[in-house]
Amino acid sequence: TLNHSSSPLPLSLLCSWKKLDLLMAAAADFTQSKQAMSYALCKHLNLDPNSISSTLIKENDIASLFSHIVTSPQDEVKKWVEFSSNFVLSDGEQHALLGNLNQHLSQMSVLLAGFKPSAADIIVFATVHVFMCHLSDSELQKYPNILRWMDYIQNVVDFGMTLQKINLTKSIFNPPAPAPSHPKKADKGDGDPNSKKAVSGQKVADKSDVAADSKKAAGENKVPGDKANPTSTKNNKPSGDKKKVQEKTAGKTEAAAEKAPQKSAEKDSECSVSILNIQVGVIRKAWKHPSADSLLVEEIDLGDGNVRQVVSGLAKFFSPDELVNRHVVLITNVKPGKLRDVMSAGLVLCASNKDHTVVEPLIPPEGAKLGERISFAGCLMGSRKMF
Repeated sequence: TLNHSSSPLPLSLLCSWKKLDLLMAAAADFTQSKQAMSYALCKHLNLDPNSISSTLIKENDIASLFSHIVTSPQDEVKKWVEFSSNFVLSDGEQHALLGNLNQHLSQMSVLLAGFKPSAADIIVFATVHVFMCHLSDSELQKYPNILRWMDYIQNVVDFGMTLQKINLTKSIFNPPAPAPSHPKKADKGDGDPNSKKAVSGQKVADKSDVAADSKKAAGENKVPGDKANPTSTKNNKPSGDKKKVQEKTAGKTEAAAEKAPQKSAEKDSECSVSILNIQVGVIRKAWKHPSADSLLVEEIDLGDGNVRQVVSGLAKFFSPDELVNRHVVLITNVKPGKLRDVMSAGLVLCASNKDHTVVEPLIPPEGAKLGERISFAGCLMGSRKMF
């Protein structure tokens, strides 16, 4: 019989210890999440993150900490604060709550209406981040809308250095090779151009036959001995001139049809995306335009000491502080010029909703280096200039 000291530990005790270790790890992660949430909320509200002490963060739950930072939140935001509190306190129901969140995001870019992250996105992201980091790849694939939303939030919201980014495996989109474009004029002439000419010739011939038959009939009905009708000789001459005019017109039409595809092809090449030089950059500084309320001025770093000043119409959608340290994509082969007396040497690419009330700068591919060129599958990117 084994004595008490050498007997194995009971399974229930081992499970209790394992559960205790998980709880301690979760508690540490949760404290880190509250720090990230506090930092991001302060940055979102233009507050000093250092004004929230670490003691206050540790001793308060999510709802209390949120109410301390955000004094008058919207009712919609309060609902998501309650969601975050329930998510932390629920035992074994996180997957059900994540399912509801995934369903909500199936029709939304962010938690509230619009495209711009709100305080609700910050608090929910910081809360579910801990749980999502411990899921396997197969479990993560159950929540595609949450993954898409988290990837967007972690790239546009500054959580400081406390939260580790979730690396997602993104499928590469390779569009099919574009079919050769045919100019509109050439499309209209898909049928054999000679056939049109033949039909036209047939019509002319038919008309000539009718005219000849009528003249022949007139000659047969004429009384013998009558003098020839002088007008018939005169009418024959113009008919020959008309034939020459028709031949010349047909020749000009064929020549124009041959030139049309060449001009259209040249126009299509001028509209190709390959003429754009699109590079990755980061906004180092941003300030309001001195003489235009709708414009902002940015200093964009393209790497290797290449810094460009760019004027953008983003003042209605962002404050200068919201754009600082944000990665963007920039069209660099544009002719520098002044916008309201301020020099601009590039175009920041953005996306907007249908009515142009929400505008967001495009996010470069993850891992892209400063100055790296953006290319498109199926398109050969050249180095042609736009001016």
